[in-house]
Amino acid sequence: MLRLPPFEYLTPQTLDEAVALLAQHGPEATLVAGGTDLFPNMKRRLFTPKKLIGLSQVKELKTFVQPSTPPTLPFTLGAGLTLTQITRHPLIVERYPALATAAGLVSTPQLRNMGTIGGNLCLDTRCTYYNQTEPWREALGYCMKKDGHICWVAPGSSRCWAVSSSDTSPVMIALGASVRLVGPKGERTMPVQALYHNDGMAYLSKAPDEILVEIQLPDANGVKMIYKKLRRRGSFDFPILGVAVALRQAEDGTVTEANIVLGAVASYPVKAVEAEEFLVGKRLTNEVIEEAAKFAFKPAKPLDNTDMGHPYRKQMVQVYVARALREAVGMDAKRG
Repeated sequence: MLRLPPFEYLTPQTLDEAVALLAQHGPEATLVAGGTDLFPNMKRRLFTPKKLIGLSQVKELKTFVQPSTPPTLPFTLGAGLTLTQITRHPLIVERYPALATAAGLVSTPQLRNMGTIGGNLCLDTRCTYYNQTEPWREALGYCMKKDGHICWVAPGSSRCWAVSSSDTSPVMIALGASVRLVGPKGERTMPVQALYHNDGMAYLSKAPDEILVEIQLPDANGVKMIYKKLRRRGSFDFPILGVAVALRQAEDGTVTEANIVLGAVASYPVKAVEAEEFLVGKRLTNEVIEEAAKFAFKPAKPLDNTDMGHPYRKQMVQVYVARALREAVGMDAKRG
């Protein structure tokens, strides 16, 4: 049986107290909200913090602010809201259905009851050679991401290629959402897209002493959106491909804005920029959708570091982007 390493659990009651504790204990401390990813990783000795700063009692992280009608401010979600709350909230389901879908596809109902939206956005990158028990990794000689010096996915590489496996981050990026971070130096707001680096180890631009406090969703009135997830099993598994699409169309059906974001194909969510640019100014026919899917295929560069073979995962990018575009605008999703 894998057991947790010893640690002291701290329970701040306010955001200021949590920030102060994080600054006080520095590298010895790790934040925990739901703990659905952190605790299994601690059992594998991927993390061995001496202090855990629990955020479950911090009320500032559980806010849900609905803007006025018509909206003049962002729809604000506290980072401590659970994935179940995101999935079931009627206004999220109505106004941001792709986000509700993505949150509802994370893991199992029990873990969605514990896991938070902020935790999913900050989810650690994953890899076949990293997410293993300590004895397994020791027998291999460890890897660059933890205790070693070699990326076993690409031994000649100077960087880690662990893959981003967040379901909600591609949707947040496609919608143009922002996050508010708070730390001892004050607070700052940035687009969700800017939160990520294409590096399996330094995958977040959030500083270690900062706390992700809230997510700000812009008005999505008139946006057609969808999230599709590929995984081996229809429940529980991490994505081996995620596709988020958000489109705006003129009255004649011409695409005026297109956002396509791919998850689980790199160390960060990848925007399919060529496909987006190709779609703008066009009506969505089957031919246009197939051509856009070919453009989206290009930036996806999955490696052999997660479930199923990477050639198959690469091929499925084109298939899933075409399906997502069709579903987003109500076309026959079975074609392509």
